[in-house]
Amino acid sequence: MNSGAGGGSGGGCAGAAARSRGGSPGGDGFAPSALGTREHWDAVYERELQTFQEYGDTGEIWFGEESMNRLIRWMQKREIPLDASVLDIGTGNGVFLVELAKFGFSNITGIDYSPSAIQLSGSIIEKEGLSNIKLKVEDFLHLSTELSGFHICVDKGTFDAISLNPDSAIEKRKQYVKSLSRVLNGKGFFLITSCNWTKEELLNEFSEGSWNKENRFSSCTRVVWFPSSQDSGP
Repeated sequence: MNSGAGGGSGGGCAGAAARSRGGSPGGDGFAPSALGTREHWDAVYERELQTFQEYGDTGEIWFGEESMNRLIRWMQKREIPLDASVLDIGTGNGVFLVELAKFGFSNITGIDYSPSAIQLSGSIIEKEGLSNIKLKVEDFLHLSTELSGFHICVDKGTFDAISLNPDSAIEKRKQYVKSLSRVLNGKGFFLITSCNWTKEELLNEFSEGSWNKENRFSSCTRVVWFPSSQDSGP
């Protein structure tokens, strides 16, 4: 859902304008938007897939290339092992997976609920000559396979989009947290880049009790927030 969609080569945040001024995510802080629907993203990746097939254009990078570099720098600073399992939630065109593989990570999985996104990312990965990346068509809110035990889970805009869903966005956010508790290793890290949520809001959202006793983020030390701008963050 995330990596290949944006507002230009700079990777603008299309969802930011949908947040009402002074609104709170716990109430009516987000105006419903097509950006939160599967139909929108299916259409986006069907177009991007066709463009790639015709012209070889991989599409846009959500939040820009620097956002990917910041995530990798953080992983490098933390000395995350190159064989650590990494899950990209809403992988979009899979460009972040390619960057991880080029950096040396060898246990990488990308999921997206759009079949066209997975087809596009697979084509891009094949063009890059990479073979150590796993791809799955998966709705993170309704996981159908046994995805679990990941050391690193990455979100670059997917939770932002879910927050804009016109149909029960609050319940979908709660389900997202439950799904995350299922797939993330007990000592793993969740790296999230957002343009709609502040650090404090996200830490609160992911520590309100949706985790079981073993996995709950009681101290929030495993949620790492990256702002969408290039001037701040970890």
